[in-house]
Amino acid sequence: MNVPIAVVGTDTGVGKTVVTAGLTRWLRDQGVDARAIKPAQTGFPPDDDAGFVAEACGDPDAAICCRYLEPPLAPRVAAAQSGDELTYESILTACRETITEAEQPLVEGIGGLRVPLAGDHEVIDLVADLEATALVVTRSGLGTLNHTALSVEALERRGVDIAGIVCNEYAGATVAERTNPAELERMTGHDVTTVPPLEDEPPRALAEGVADAFSAAFLERIVADDELTQP
Repeated sequence: MNVPIAVVGTDTGVGKTVVTAGLTRWLRDQGVDARAIKPAQTGFPPDDDAGFVAEACGDPDAAICCRYLEPPLAPRVAAAQSGDELTYESILTACRETITEAEQPLVEGIGGLRVPLAGDHEVIDLVADLEATALVVTRSGLGTLNHTALSVEALERRGVDIAGIVCNEYAGATVAERTNPAELERMTGHDVTTVPPLEDEPPRALAEGVADAFSAAFLERIVADDELTQP
């Protein structure tokens, strides 16, 4: 494989980490050497997305973070506020090195696609430069049509392949939620799947819940390997 899957979001807090954990855990359960990469973690501590994925997989080697920053801000801003040196080249190099070490690398985004990463570069630049396939994670309720369509359009303008869209914490409680998946498929032309609310669960259970929510067909499209089937 070795083509990275970039788990990107329409915003912060939409569920990128949980989806990354679910995919990484599922792949490893299939015998695939999958490894998640967090290019930069802000708000550390307590935030540690790579640590969450590693715990979900039961293996400290299942995830790595290239750079930790304390302020809970966009990486570029966090580095400036804390006086740390952060260059785009260092992040890109670290990601590329880790990608070569894994059969199936996954790169978790930071916030949304236009979040300032380092220098004049943004998260979407990293996704494009890594030649990754993107999996877009979004909210399920009112407002997600605009945010998701714009994110998909931005990726397509950069020539990034899109594996699909995930509506996270989907409960179907409102008309907007119930109609959004089909409308997103119509608007973007990409497959949409849903993940139900998975709250107050340990990382391992959350990862299993995400994997269970994905159909075998959707998972196969993400990893582009029709020999893999959902357990």
